[in-house]
Amino acid sequence: MSPSSAARPGVSARVRAPELAGRGWLNTAGPVRLRDLRGRFVLLDFWTFCCINCLHVLDELRPVEEAYADELVMVGVHSPKFVHEADPQALAAAVERYEVHHPVLDDPDLTTWQAYAARAWPTLVLVDPEGYVVAHYAGEGHAHAIGALLAELVAEHRERGTLQPGDSPYVAPEPGETDLRFPAKAVALPDGHLLVADAGRHALVELGGARVVRRIGDGVRGLVDGTSPRFSEPNGLCLLPPEVAAEVGYDLVVADTVNHALRGVVLATGETRTLAGDGHPWFQGDPAPRSAPGPVVEEGEERARLETSTRLSSPWDVAWWQERVWVAMAGIHQLWTFDPRTGDVAAAAGTTNEGLVDGPLADAWFAQPSGLVPDGDRLWLADAETSALRFVADGAVTTVVGHGLFDFGFRDGDRETARLQHPLGVGLLPDGAVAVTDTYNGAVRRFDPATGLLSTLASGLEEPSGVVVAGGRLHVVESAAHTVTEVDPAAAAGAHEEFAAATQRPTTDVAAGLVLDVTFTPPPGQKVDERFGPATQLLVSATPAALIKEGDGRTTDLRRTLVLDPAVGDGVLHVAARAASCDAVGGEGAACRMHQQDWGVPVRVTTEGEAHLVLPLGGMDVAEDAP
Repeated sequence: MSPSSAARPGVSARVRAPELAGRGWLNTAGPVRLRDLRGRFVLLDFWTFCCINCLHVLDELRPVEEAYADELVMVGVHSPKFVHEADPQALAAAVERYEVHHPVLDDPDLTTWQAYAARAWPTLVLVDPEGYVVAHYAGEGHAHAIGALLAELVAEHRERGTLQPGDSPYVAPEPGETDLRFPAKAVALPDGHLLVADAGRHALVELGGARVVRRIGDGVRGLVDGTSPRFSEPNGLCLLPPEVAAEVGYDLVVADTVNHALRGVVLATGETRTLAGDGHPWFQGDPAPRSAPGPVVEEGEERARLETSTRLSSPWDVAWWQERVWVAMAGIHQLWTFDPRTGDVAAAAGTTNEGLVDGPLADAWFAQPSGLVPDGDRLWLADAETSALRFVADGAVTTVVGHGLFDFGFRDGDRETARLQHPLGVGLLPDGAVAVTDTYNGAVRRFDPATGLLSTLASGLEEPSGVVVAGGRLHVVESAAHTVTEVDPAAAAGAHEEFAAATQRPTTDVAAGLVLDVTFTPPPGQKVDERFGPATQLLVSATPAALIKEGDGRTTDLRRTLVLDPAVGDGVLHVAARAASCDAVGGEGAACRMHQQDWGVPVRVTTEGEAHLVLPLGGMDVAEDAP
């Protein structure tokens, strides 16, 4: 039986894919309509540019796009979480920044999101050449599954005569000409120069004032060591203490974000080595051994290593604190450490669950930690997706600004009233206050640890993502303006509009007795393999916690019965699921893959609400999941 045309278990009817509707289009000459793409497969990628998992999916699907360039059209559907992401200029910048090479629908009102019953960023929907939905995935790690499914379906539709390969509607935008392109963060060098992570051009740039002194890296995306290195969207930079640098043989540690690696750079020569990471993201179940990488060979050959290396997941910033390099591991919502003397890599804080939970390091929850700065016995961090400023001290995590995944804004004040919007960077001011690059508010904020008050230093900036103090001056990396700007920390901020907001997504009415199903079908050629233990895991919690009276916690079953409290009424169900599948034909060389996703589902408990909530982790489309 063919996957797309035959009756499958749980499928009562084929479902026609709804037409695409939104505010406008990017990366194409005109509107893209599904009816105009008949004869080709269409993969819809529901994303938002703040979401690290969405950025992972963009990268992991590039080989699939290339392999099926004639048969498949990929369409991004940008459905924003934050207010800033609904700005069409900000979206256009993000599409260029992340090298999105397919048409993108601007869906600020979540029109197409709702038509396809999306509940998570990212969500992937595969439409066949006849215009029917055939598969639905949430989260990352599905590139193999989609590739395997396409291999089956392309052959089927070619045989039936329903496949008509054609050209892509993608039209590349004109590249900008600037010295920097989407710079991320900067560090002050001993001679007073700044070294900037030029993420958009995959290089490091040394600036002497406004003058470009030199570039480290040839500007081509890649993972190559040596004196002509390649990076992939580098972000954080950390100078080692001179005595440590002399011992280990390099001066600078780079968070090479999209390579999922830490790189070491000799400043005198630009020679670069890979310290940890192998170019692939860490997934649940992967080991975290001592890192001992071998050399990376030239691009175009197999990226061989002499020894295995610890895998990382989108390291976004690095800082030297307590005799270690601390790493903001944005991709899995943790803090890790790297010891340059031994090469040891270890998880230091966070459970990998996404959210805002303070407490002991091992129990804390983060949400894309993206900026770090040491301050004596404290390590300050910008936690981007919770719009929070937090610190690590005495083995615990404490939040001083921020209220959770869905609350944000632009407001000065104390712990209760202050709001940020997706901050990416932190720095120390000469007076001991903390500077926060309030990225999506276009501002630099000042937090005073003595008073607990947040104020505004500067506004009207374009996506400030990094800040560094050098020579008594405050240098702000304005990523979307492609420049580094000086800000006077003593100057008064300009006028700005204050607001507090929450992410607006459709609320699902649910019954007090709710059956939660996370559906998963292994990719073609694979099976759920439980020979070595449970292959699935489900973690359920809520905000507020009192919303769930019974059924929260962690189990290995992907079905859960919840008892919700009608007296609480509204809240968010936090659901984290993962499933492992392995090649159906075992033996030496058999591959296993992890599929995982976190959902935050806004719900309202009502007497007439749904008694069954289905969240598709991945697999063939079923009637109950279909739009």
